[in-house]
Amino acid sequence: MNKPKRIATLINNMLKVLDVIGIPMDTIGERTKIRIAEAVLAVADIKKAFSEAKSVADNHFLTTRQIIDFENKYLAEKASPGSYDDIRRHHLILLIKAGYIMNSSAVETQSTNNPTRGYALTVEFAELLHSFGTTEWENSLALFKQKNEELKEILQRKRELEKIPVTLPDGVEIRLSAGEHNQLQKDIVEKFLPRFGFGAEVLYIGDTTDKFLVRNDDKLNALHFFTLEHEELPDVVAYSESKNLLFMIEAVHSYGQMSEIRVDKLKEKLHDCTANLIFVSAFENKAIFRKFSTDIAWESEVWLADSPDHMIHFNGYKFLEIHQ
Repeated sequence: MNKPKRIATLINNMLKVLDVIGIPMDTIGERTKIRIAEAVLAVADIKKAFSEAKSVADNHFLTTRQIIDFENKYLAEKASPGSYDDIRRHHLILLIKAGYIMNSSAVETQSTNNPTRGYALTVEFAELLHSFGTTEWENSLALFKQKNEELKEILQRKRELEKIPVTLPDGVEIRLSAGEHNQLQKDIVEKFLPRFGFGAEVLYIGDTTDKFLVRNDDKLNALHFFTLEHEELPDVVAYSESKNLLFMIEAVHSYGQMSEIRVDKLKEKLHDCTANLIFVSAFENKAIFRKFSTDIAWESEVWLADSPDHMIHFNGYKFLEIHQ
């Protein structure tokens, strides 16, 4: 680790803490382990000692971009400002799933994909860090483990109650975590597909707590679809067998619209696909759509959840031919 001694000590001590509280990192590379420890130090606002750790009780929330700024300024990191998505997907995900770090959507109703949301330590985790290196550490660790099991049960029950039920075209019900983004995904499945999907079957839909909530690998492979782990994967993928149409649908709340660059990347990845590709940007309403209207790709579609019977076609000759 090429870091000043003080910073290396903070990182190594954080890795020790994460190990004893059960964060599974055996299969994670050394570089990623360091980035995980740095992200936790940033969220906790720890610059010199664990006694500095702040939590949700201090109303100390950092966005992913602020975490990168902290790491670069105080932890001798050289993270790119554009790597903020790695913070959420790779560096904090284990701590969030374990219930040791929470995001502001758990405190107030907010989309889990909102880039302005922040992350904070739970009170219990911050208190545990305060005791690190003191004579109270062993007792605090035992108490933390006991309390955390109880807390995880309470949080799990709360999350289940808040989840959004979604009925797929085949009648199967799934449940998405609460948030505006996932409410839009529900509308796509229950309002858009029945109207414009020609009997389409959902082959993929993800959630922040389960990236592969629905995945039909057999049919995706038969269509020569690209690997689901790819970063360009849209929110919903659905296939109409009767029309041989593959719908690539993005639920756009704060980013992710089907832009020219995005569509080109998807077409490149799907050059062997045997279905006709339909690219759809879904918005909650016109006000949100207007923010992104100049960046929508030609040869794509726009659908508004509050006007579900209509679509906006950025399509040129494809639809002009209908009137010939």
